[in-house]
Parts: sequence; C-alpha cells; structure tokens
Amino acid sequence: MDVSYVSLISANPQDIKVSSTLDKSTGKKHLTDNNPETCWTSRQGPVQYIHLMFEKPATPKRVSLIFQGGFVGTKCRIEVSESSDRPEWQTWTYIHPEDANRRQIFDLINHTDGFPGKGIRSMKLIFEESSDFYGRITIYELKLEGLLM
Repeated sequence: MDVSYVSLISANPQDIKVSSTLDKSTGKKHLTDNNPETCWTSRQGPVQYIHLMFEKPATPKRVSLIFQGGFVGTKCRIEVSESSDRPEWQTWTYIHPEDANRRQIFDLINHTDGFPGKGIRSMKLIFEESSDFYGRITIYELKLEGLLM
C-alpha cells in the first residue's frame, strides 16, 4: 500500500512559534516561504526551538531541513502533544543533523514509542546543541510531511 503524505505545516503564520529571531529580515515566515534566499535565524543562546501547531490531529512521518552550515542544530529533540491549546509535551525522538548546507531528510516512521495513537496537535523541534559557538540556528527550509487524521 503506497501512502502519499501531505504537508503538515499550515499557511497560517500563527501556527508557528519560534524561540527567538535575530531580526525582522530573518523571521519565522521564512521557514516555509519556499524561497531559497531567505531564512530564519535565531538569536544566540542555548536551546532554540520551533513550535508547530496543526489544525487537525496529525501523524508526522518525515521532516526536511536546510540549514546554513556553521549554524546547524546538531542535536534536535522532537516533542509532541495531543493538544495545541495547552500542550503537555512528551519527548518522541531525537534527530542529529550534520553541519552542512544541504537538504537533510529524517524519516520518522519507525519512531512510534511514546507517540499518541490518535495523532498530535503540536510538535516542537528543540535544538539542544548548535554547530555555532554562540548557539545560533539558521534554517532556509523546513518541511514536515505526514498524515492528517
């Protein structure tokens, strides 16, 4: 059975929150604008994050990221919640992006331990470590695909 995934990232900018933004020219809207020349850049400091909220319960299957080399979140904890209004976070899995300027795709299909069976309404990518000495993260593209319930 071949299942095709859909984008889980909403067009509504209110459905994405970030820990910080360096300045207006590198805001969160650039995470999903499909423009390879724009990016989101966090301020310096440890533990930067991207919080995604879904309109309907969803099951994420694949995350795709393009970082700027030297500003990569090299250890990323993924947390999920069944609620978007009052999230109760639980750690689902970790991904470990390489310090590189290319698209990196992480398959989430096999990571089902601790994942709510009815799908989730919120997901956080928490960058615990960065290749940048000051802890900044720069992302040119974020895609999240999966199934809507």
